[in-house]
Amino acid sequence: MPMCCRFYMEMSPELRPIVEAANRSRLYRENIDRLTKPVCAGGEVFPEALVPVLASGRSGAKAVFPMLWGYHVPGIQRPIVNARVETAAEKPSFREGWGMHRCAIPVSWYFEWEHLLSPSGRRIAGDKYAIMTRGASLSYLCGLYRMEEGYPHFVVLTREAADSVRFLHDRMPLMLPEEAVDRWIDPRANPYLLLSAAVDDVVFEKAAL
Repeated sequence: MPMCCRFYMEMSPELRPIVEAANRSRLYRENIDRLTKPVCAGGEVFPEALVPVLASGRSGAKAVFPMLWGYHVPGIQRPIVNARVETAAEKPSFREGWGMHRCAIPVSWYFEWEHLLSPSGRRIAGDKYAIMTRGASLSYLCGLYRMEEGYPHFVVLTREAADSVRFLHDRMPLMLPEEAVDRWIDPRANPYLLLSAAVDDVVFEKAAL
């Protein structure tokens, strides 16, 4: 099971307006026929879903855009859903996004599975956990986006795991507090200066499969 490949959207008072804005967006209305899928409006979210994402609009202001989760790369069957924050600026697939096209994905929580070793040494998945920012109604996953065939696709950035969730996996999504989101998505900002604000204080509990 690859890390950070699922998250959850609960239609809370904080998240509902974001979903509604995605449905009203010009981007969605002009592409609804070719997308053949609705904007996610709650529940568990999987790769290739159409997700409400925060990014900088043409005016420079924060706006909501419905984006597809995952980059498609020739020769790779499944879409790429994650990018390592340590190397994103160097990788051809992510370099432009790191510099100019950063986004934030508001979620209720993300899921991670325990990564265990079987007696034979084979990696297996253990219990599933829901993980969220402590004391916040929403968690903001940091991402990058790019255009594919005229429509935006995004990936979630990952970092070394906080100590509290390292027993699950040695990686976790890069998350920022809400007050840092505007700076993260600003293409004029230096993303490296925001990494020190990454959320380490998270809470978790076992989730139903």
